Amino acid sequence: MSAAPERSGEVDTVSAVRHGGTAGPGTLTEAVGGPPHDAGPRTGGRRWHRPRSSRRIAPSRLAPRDLLAEAFAGLLQRPARSALTALGTVLGVGAFVAILGLTATASSQIDARFDLLTATEVSVEDTGGQDADLAPLAFPRDADTRIGALHGVEAAGVYWTVTPPAGALTVRAAPVADAAAGEQTPIVAASPGVLTAAHPSIRTGRTFDAYHDRTSSRVAVIGSALASRLDITTLDTRPAIFIGDIPFTVIGIVDDVERKADLLLSVVVPLTTAEQIWGPPTTPRAQMLVSTRIGAAAQVAAEAPLALRSDHPEYFKAVPPPDPRTLRASVTSDLNQLFLLLAAICLVIGAVGIANTTLVAVLERTGEIGLRRALGARGRHITAQFLTESAFLGTLGGLIGTTLGTLTVLGVAVTRQWTPVIPPLTVVLAPVIGLATGLLAGLYPAWRAARVQPAEALRH
Repeated sequence: MSAAPERSGEVDTVSAVRHGGTAGPGTLTEAVGGPPHDAGPRTGGRRWHRPRSSRRIAPSRLAPRDLLAEAFAGLLQRPARSALTALGTVLGVGAFVAILGLTATASSQIDARFDLLTATEVSVEDTGGQDADLAPLAFPRDADTRIGALHGVEAAGVYWTVTPPAGALTVRAAPVADAAAGEQTPIVAASPGVLTAAHPSIRTGRTFDAYHDRTSSRVAVIGSALASRLDITTLDTRPAIFIGDIPFTVIGIVDDVERKADLLLSVVVPLTTAEQIWGPPTTPRAQMLVSTRIGAAAQVAAEAPLALRSDHPEYFKAVPPPDPRTLRASVTSDLNQLFLLLAAICLVIGAVGIANTTLVAVLERTGEIGLRRALGARGRHITAQFLTESAFLGTLGGLIGTTLGTLTVLGVAVTRQWTPVIPPLTVVLAPVIGLATGLLAGLYPAWRAARVQPAEALRH
């Protein structure tokens, strides 16, 4: 008779546990914790209760503080891998800042070069007009003096490339009969003002002057490269070269020129000497090189034809220097496009590195992701965590890359003795670009992580 009440008590205890109560001595009302007035009808001497209504479960949330803590913990699990991942963005952003900074610095130097050289050079061409066939040389004998009298002119001279009727002239260091032993080198006939306007850097010797031109002296000025090929190292012995079969004494060796660089590859002889030996110019016709002070080039170009031949100014065509602003903008634009393309390639490489490493981290942390999902983490929480990790790596790489890029520009500028130019907008945008690179690189891995199913992940 006593077994039935005991059995009934066991059933009541299981029922109480299923409803969230704790069975103990005393009534079931006390076990489930319900108030006395909620008691239902009595059965078998015991009081049964209605099940309590289910409470509403609060949605799972991940505070920003917890998100940052989890992201940093994930990055610090493998610090070496995180550092190598950020290295891609460091290189990309650093290259971006360095390239734009070096472009701006180089453009500044190009500007100065244009201002000093291109904006101070005028070329005057001998067109001959309608009498071109009758007058092979329209320049007067005192052309250098006439142009030199114009305000703003520093130096001026007439020149042409010798074209002998017998073909190319061979330059040799000895009077040998074998033409193959010589150099096929252009011969330039020039008045003394040409070498002055070209601003040569003399290695040894000197350039010819008005006396050599007036007396048709057989002297020559050559470039250092040609002197080396002809084995001329000193002028103490008054060495001679042979143009064809005609000897010329070398009186100067030139290392460099600021204008008309083709003079370095030629043998320059006095104008009257060349005209006496090989005749006046044919094709191309003679030209004039004029060096001016800054700001005077356009005015000199307008006055030059009248100064040379007031009776026939149409015989000449003066070519003023191009607008420095237009030329500068064109060169700067070309450099920017090229270097921006290289910087973009570096950023893409960095983004691919972050994406690859983050995806590998997702695969390695599948069990961790599954456990988080099982404990209540939503897919958006997993996505936010991995995006935060990749964004942190991108931002860190952007900051370090900006610093390295800036130091690179300063180092190159100091080495080359340039004035460093770094656009402020570049320094401000570079870390933002690193952040954007990290976010874009982490989108796909974060999406993959959010799709991991808890049951499947916990099996691994």
